Amino acid sequence: MRRLTKSAAQLVAEARARIDEVETADLIALLGDPEVVVVDIRDIRERQRSGWIPGSVHAPRGMVEFWVDPESPYFKEVFGREEARYVFHCASGWRSALTVVQLQDMGFPAAHLREGFSTWEAQGGPVEWPDDQGS
Repeated sequence: MRRLTKSAAQLVAEARARIDEVETADLIALLGDPEVVVVDIRDIRERQRSGWIPGSVHAPRGMVEFWVDPESPYFKEVFGREEARYVFHCASGWRSALTVVQLQDMGFPAAHLREGFSTWEAQGGPVEWPDDQGS
């Protein structure tokens, strides 16, 4: 087996040291603020299985850098709001930490939900479900 020079856990730890982390309770309190855009980078199957934060924008992890770049043919207008505060999340906070450090390196200011969606519902966060699943 190939030995890596840096583990995935090390990458996440280094990213977390450089970015703004938002606690679950703090993001719950910010819901409804028109200046806060919550961005879910989980796979569509994760969203269907676990639900999602109401009003969140879904941006698949593999497309985020392209969607936020105004010079990219894949740019999405939702990421063009200079006054907005963007908070990205995944399931546990690992993918979103890596995403946000990458966006920060691109010059796109963002934060991430430290514990991800994993603690959202348990801490009283509302969850939206696909129409056919209910809540």
